[in-house]
Amino acid sequence: MAIPISNVTRRTVYAPSGTGGAGPYAFTFEILANTDIAVFKDDVLLTLTTHYTVVINANGTGSVTITAAGLALSPVSPTQYAIVGNRTIARATDFTTGGDFFANTLNDELDQQTIFAQQNAEGIQRALTAPQTDPTTIDMTLPRAADRANKTLAFDANGDPTLGISAADVANAVTYATNAANSATAAASSASSASSSASSATSSASTATTQASNASTSASGASTSASNASTSASNASTSASTATTQAGIATTQATNAASSASAASSSASSAASAQASAESARDATLTAYDNFDDRYLGTKTSDPTLDNDGNALLAGSLYFNSVLGIMKLYTGSAWVAAYVSGAGFVAQSSATGSAYLPAGTTGQRDGSPSAGYLRFNTTLTKPEVYSGTAWGSVGGGATGGGSDEIFIENGQTITTNYTITTSKNAMSAGPLTIDSGITVTVPSGSVWTIL
Repeated sequence: MAIPISNVTRRTVYAPSGTGGAGPYAFTFEILANTDIAVFKDDVLLTLTTHYTVVINANGTGSVTITAAGLALSPVSPTQYAIVGNRTIARATDFTTGGDFFANTLNDELDQQTIFAQQNAEGIQRALTAPQTDPTTIDMTLPRAADRANKTLAFDANGDPTLGISAADVANAVTYATNAANSATAAASSASSASSSASSATSSASTATTQASNASTSASGASTSASNASTSASNASTSASTATTQAGIATTQATNAASSASAASSSASSAASAQASAESARDATLTAYDNFDDRYLGTKTSDPTLDNDGNALLAGSLYFNSVLGIMKLYTGSAWVAAYVSGAGFVAQSSATGSAYLPAGTTGQRDGSPSAGYLRFNTTLTKPEVYSGTAWGSVGGGATGGGSDEIFIENGQTITTNYTITTSKNAMSAGPLTIDSGITVTVPSGSVWTIL
């Protein structure tokens, strides 16, 4: 399709834009096919279809969109995208004598030639060229490749290209310049040091004059010192004699010191043994205390589950429950009361052999009753004694008496005429007589007997 070819530069450069830098990036020079351009990401040549796609407008201009593959090329964040004309320079048509000569074919060929010319012009604009005003004698031909390898480019007196110094010479020149700069700095420092040294030399000369004067004075002092030295030599002889005597004393003291050292060594050994014994006793004491502490756990408000060291409880462990007011024992599986009150248990009389039975019971505590066993009959509200065959009134009469004793439980009510004395926790001195019809309740915590 024939299109007008505008007078434009066949190159467009863009900073990244669009989502992820994908563009699209428009170009205003006309092309005939999507292969007529080259796209660069910084200095990387991208590949059509793989890295970018091309849209061609009806007037031959168009735009480029970078694909995901193109965005992933290193560097990930480019500084620019460049779109340049890149139509392959070739001629695909040929007009023959007497053959067809179509306008569209001619237009396509002319468009292509114009594109070639613009591509070349764009390239020449970026090439190293001599200005139009240079003399016609200028020869801009470079030296041969083998000659210019590793050389700099220079220009002779006519302005024509010629070989410059080698790259190695340039590197050496840079090194020499650096060394020269360092030497200049060192020279400046040395000059400063020299100036300081000159000043110090002047001061030293002045000091030397002073020292010469001091030396003369010292010479006079030396003569005096020589005389004093003679006197000191005599004194030294006397001191030597004294030193000999002191050496003998020192030898004796050294012998004594050796004996003291030996005694000290023995004392140190004894002290070490004593320390070992003390440490052993300490360890035994700590072990004994730990064993005691594992058995008696002290005062607590509830049953512990571990001992005082946080270890498992040992069977036989004790502690005092401050809430219940009782000592408790660990059986190996549970905590139980370590003791109980005697109230409610049968006690054996040491005088008569009769048993104390809990009030309100209708028989002996264990097994068949024996003669002399006592009980309190709650139905008759009076104590009874077992004769061996039957229960009867204590002492054989309604008023009580006799030598038998009976236990009355805490809180038991008495409504019969008996003489009562206290056997524990005495409430009064001497007996009390309770008349018939009068109710007496034994206070909690008391143990009474009826005679």
